[in-house]
Amino acid sequence: MTGLPLASVPGRWLVVAAALGSGVAFLDGSVVNVALPAIGRELGGGFSVLQWVLDGYLLTLSALLLLGGALGDRYGRRRVFLAGLVLFTVASLGCGFAPSGPVLILTRLVQGVGGALLIPGSLALIDSTVRREDRGRAIGRWAGLSGVAAALGPFVGGWLVDTASWRWIFLLNVPLAAVAFVVTVRHVPETRAGAPGRLDLAGAAAVTAGLGGVVYALIEIPVAGLTAVTGGAAVAGVLALAAFPLVERYASAPLIPLSLFRSAQFTGANLVTLAVYTGLGGALFLLALQLQQSLGYSALAAGLAFLPFTVIMLLLSGRIGALAQRIGPRAPMTVGPVVAGTGLVLLVRAVPGASYAAGVLPGLVVFGLGMAITVAPLTSTVLASVAEEHVGAASGANNAVSRVAGLLAVAVLPLAVGLEGGGDAPLGPGFGRAMVVSGVLCMLGGVVGFLTVRRGTAVRPQLLPGVQHACQEPGTRAP
Repeated sequence: MTGLPLASVPGRWLVVAAALGSGVAFLDGSVVNVALPAIGRELGGGFSVLQWVLDGYLLTLSALLLLGGALGDRYGRRRVFLAGLVLFTVASLGCGFAPSGPVLILTRLVQGVGGALLIPGSLALIDSTVRREDRGRAIGRWAGLSGVAAALGPFVGGWLVDTASWRWIFLLNVPLAAVAFVVTVRHVPETRAGAPGRLDLAGAAAVTAGLGGVVYALIEIPVAGLTAVTGGAAVAGVLALAAFPLVERYASAPLIPLSLFRSAQFTGANLVTLAVYTGLGGALFLLALQLQQSLGYSALAAGLAFLPFTVIMLLLSGRIGALAQRIGPRAPMTVGPVVAGTGLVLLVRAVPGASYAAGVLPGLVVFGLGMAITVAPLTSTVLASVAEEHVGAASGANNAVSRVAGLLAVAVLPLAVGLEGGGDAPLGPGFGRAMVVSGVLCMLGGVVGFLTVRRGTAVRPQLLPGVQHACQEPGTRAP
């Protein structure tokens, strides 16, 4: 098979199907933050429920993302993509009609499983079907369409919460996913790689149990205290995470080949990802709450507040990626996280009584500029640090690291700064401490980038600009 030309009708339909499928997952990731106060008011359960509404989705998504890609390679990328669409849609219906906090959390966990099949599958469909000379443009179009979905998320979510109900942010996924399903069935051919070795189910189980145990303990210990259940979850989670590299070492087809980490640059770039996206995930989660619960914004106003950040990301990420091709990624990966961290520290001014122009806008603009400088060079550095045959595994590993960073941020940051809000309770001084901690984490990422990224590192221009990162969270990530 020589591949479909992008200019052909099947080629265009393929990009539409892939963008719609990943778009519902990216849209879902960006609309939920602004709906959290409304969810808390209706379902109750306190601050830990709001944490679980976000982390339930991120837990299964991040833990199963690599397995989702492996399943597509082995059993058919279109088949697994369609399965992800169906599962994500059914879970979205469950979220929309959830009668209680625990039911919503359960359906969010299922949504994450669907997302783990959708997100790697969407790019794999393009990479395996579009002819080689057109893949860069196809990925660019996919990135643009998916980015629009993520960018519209806070605005659409806020509007739905204010005019209808928070439940519609989940029900909105149903018609979009239905269109994606029909287009995929009618226009997308099946491909598979026939992956060698046994499927690494043990690795997937270890990382899922590990992350689940640790996150459960971090969220529930402030509520329930250190009990046999919470303490046991923490111990079991740590042991499972410690076992994960051992499982990968002996797996015939590991989810993450440990040989990748022999590259200091690959390891360093992933440490930068962990630092920057931990700061990003925690800060945006808490800022959405701060705007509504402490500053009195409506859900729509809170969604619109993120607009400058989104616009800066969409306008500058590609241009910075092109600049990094010429000058190398070391400078932007050093400067970008420091600028982003400075923006987060500026958000300590987003307190009751402060105007949007003085308290919120400067921090979001500087933060958006720093993230735009960072995202594309970071992704290209990860891909350029490994051999060509390991690019897919490297991309998947880095994508998973960014999700794990957001997962841990939502669980750890509130505990670290003493936040105990919930419902309509203001976040208090803990919000400012959280912004400082998030900012320092981003800045540390810049230090790691300076120490680990070599000057003049080659990039893979056909894969820019890092859309998988920029299309997640309130209009932020690009792979």
